[in-house]
Amino acid sequence: MDPRPDPADEFRNWLELPRDVTASILMRLGAIEILTSAQRVCSPWRKLCKDPSMWRAVDMRNPDNQWEDYELERMCRDAVDRSCGQLVDINVENFGTDKLLRHIADSSSQVKRLRLVRCYGISDEGLSGVAAKLPLLEELAISYCPFLSKFALKDVGRSCPLLKSLKFNSRGLRYGEFDEEALAIAENMSELRYLQLFGNMLTNDGLQAILDGCPHLESLDLRQCFSISFAGNLERRCAEQIKDLRLPHDSTDDYEFNAYCSFDDVSGGSSDYENVDIEYFEGYDDPNSYGDDLTSVKE
Repeated sequence: MDPRPDPADEFRNWLELPRDVTASILMRLGAIEILTSAQRVCSPWRKLCKDPSMWRAVDMRNPDNQWEDYELERMCRDAVDRSCGQLVDINVENFGTDKLLRHIADSSSQVKRLRLVRCYGISDEGLSGVAAKLPLLEELAISYCPFLSKFALKDVGRSCPLLKSLKFNSRGLRYGEFDEEALAIAENMSELRYLQLFGNMLTNDGLQAILDGCPHLESLDLRQCFSISFAGNLERRCAEQIKDLRLPHDSTDDYEFNAYCSFDDVSGGSSDYENVDIEYFEGYDDPNSYGDDLTSVKE
């Protein structure tokens, strides 16, 4: 029976991997794992983790707030800074403020993809204020960000002419009608190819405006948009104009978030988070820091 391999030999084998292979492995971890763990493993990895090419895509995915004990906003700023202006893709989830958004936009004008999920500290003013600094933006995904509305959508549409994909998702409501966001999209995002409006309260009028204003649209996701009744030939027009069409009552099994919907009525607007306590989400000043101590790094 062969003896078990020496752990030290296994560690050396990892270090002997080609640089590009190691970089590919590390980038699959995500920014948080790199900053909290991977860069501490050894000096070669530490050096690689400071290479700007490693940070062209910054994934700060934080499902279920599993990283809530860390200073995520500071970590995100550090990750963006490491890109040295090369950032093209960033994902912020379950944290984030207008200040962070400004830092991202000020640090790189090359951003093509921006994903914001449950960013309760990001507002219309914040996104509108940086839209002009994101001229290359092609994909924008906004999910469950209650303080982003038609105003931000208008400014993004006017400032980002290359925008091809938009997700603007919220919690599905059984009652209520609100076309303002749909109209903002129709009037300012004529080059869209992909549009997901999960849980939106647009009506037939809003949908009609989108079909008229976005003639290049190929994919349209209207799941849980319960205020659409498809009167007249509207459903037929959707089927003829849109290659990939998801209707309000279609299955949500492949939706990336919890597809819970509410029977509550929300009138006069889209905010089903009106009672969110903003102060809870500000600060991010937990004393625990991911730090920069390398005393335990292996040479």
